[in-house]
Amino acid sequence: MTAAFPPKSAARAGRADSPWIRRWNEGSASRLTLICLPHAGGSAGFYRPWAALMPPEVELVALQYPGREDRFDDPASAGMDELVTAVADAVLPLLDRPYALFGHSMGSAVAWELAHELDRRRAPAPRRLFASGRAAPGTAVTGQLHRQDDDVLCAELARLGGTSREVLDDPGLRSLVLTAVRHDYRIIETHRPEARPPLSCPIHVLTGDADPELGERRSRAGAAGWADLTSARTEVRVFPGDHFYLTPRRREVVATVLRRMDPSLTTDARRTWPSTP
Repeated sequence: MTAAFPPKSAARAGRADSPWIRRWNEGSASRLTLICLPHAGGSAGFYRPWAALMPPEVELVALQYPGREDRFDDPASAGMDELVTAVADAVLPLLDRPYALFGHSMGSAVAWELAHELDRRRAPAPRRLFASGRAAPGTAVTGQLHRQDDDVLCAELARLGGTSREVLDDPGLRSLVLTAVRHDYRIIETHRPEARPPLSCPIHVLTGDADPELGERRSRAGAAGWADLTSARTEVRVFPGDHFYLTPRRREVVATVLRRMDPSLTTDARRTWPSTP
């Protein structure tokens, strides 16, 4: 099958044109791309600290969903299909070199749908899909939180961790956060994934051992669900921490991702890793 994607010159020329794309460490030495999908209510900025841990060979790309940060006035996506179509349009010019997808929580489901959408467009397949903090599409338990009042949503955010009490106690910030969270919860809670042939890329499942969504006790069952979605290998890595384990464990998570993308990225004895910001 011939991959239909732009030549390098056209791809690089169009990289800065999309409001969906955020990049912090593009360089001429990059030969791999890591594309990151945020969690519900999250933004591209969640991944910005990762840039300091990227070797020159890897370009870090994060998606900025509408309705947050500098896209606050952009209308939210109506559903998963609309969101994934827009994301695919945005990342297609970036696929002129090998890449991997990393999604946290809701972002894991978006990454899985994106891999299928790119396959439908005959684009190159990801080298690996990293699914963090969420059970596989079709097996993840969903509810109706997007229909609940603000107090219920705040309680859910407190349960998962990752949102400071100061933000939730500030009426203005609370309103901004809950608007994005409610939009995203509607997308993920109404998502009904279609049955499709398995992906061909390996899937690496990451989770915190105290994550109420996919903790250590649930991680094996959750991984089994992901294993059904690929014809390649599925691995599991459990870190200490809650749903947002990847913030305090940033260095370990990034090292794991890089090692799975290409072992040479973390085995070069000459490499000096910067301090985590």
